[in-house]
Amino acid sequence: MNWQVYILLCSDNSLYTGITTDITRRFQQHVDGRGAKYFRGRQPLQVVYLEADHSRASASRREGFIKKLKRAEKEHFLLQQKSEAP
Repeated sequence: MNWQVYILLCSDNSLYTGITTDITRRFQQHVDGRGAKYFRGRQPLQVVYLEADHSRASASRREGFIKKLKRAEKEHFLLQQKSEAP
């Protein structure tokens, strides 16, 4: 199965990182309050990063790596990804 790693920008300007097999479904779950407890009291605004073609294990490892980054490091990571996009 094709797993994806994603980062969402939230209503409190925080960044949420997760994994899924269907980003559209997962984003809607977060909007509807059926996703992570993290979204109680805040709303997801948009997907700011999406990385596809992972196995479940590699997606989890990548998610863990991104979650350990400090806010400034995540912002730098996102800027790097945007500058490398075609």
